[in-house]
Amino acid sequence: MLADLILLAHFALAAFIVLGLPLVWTGAWLGWNWVRGRALRYAHAIAILVVAAEALAGSACQLTLWEDALRASADSRSFIGRWLARLLYYDFPEWGFTLAYVLYALATLATLRLVAPRRPSRSSQ
Repeated sequence: MLADLILLAHFALAAFIVLGLPLVWTGAWLGWNWVRGRALRYAHAIAILVVAAEALAGSACQLTLWEDALRASADSRSFIGRWLARLLYYDFPEWGFTLAYVLYALATLATLRLVAPRRPSRSSQ
């Protein structure tokens, strides 16, 4: 049960990272103000930078390690847990993931400049 909750949190974090960048670009194009929120943008950038740094260091994601440590059998996941795992984990070469994470991090950093988060107004300081 706890391992499935960690898997769910891991899936939510991955979705936030993967969907964040296209949502910012779509929102900038459609004029959605919420995509320029500083907290959201910096949280997104920090999340992908951590993932890219882990990949460059050859470290496994801590959420994956915790989930694996809690699994007693080869596949003790719930039905939903098995589906989330299928969506989250892929069998690709490690260098492919590292390259994808680094490129995505660079695109996210570029987007911070090209679609800049709004600065807080002077009246709110």
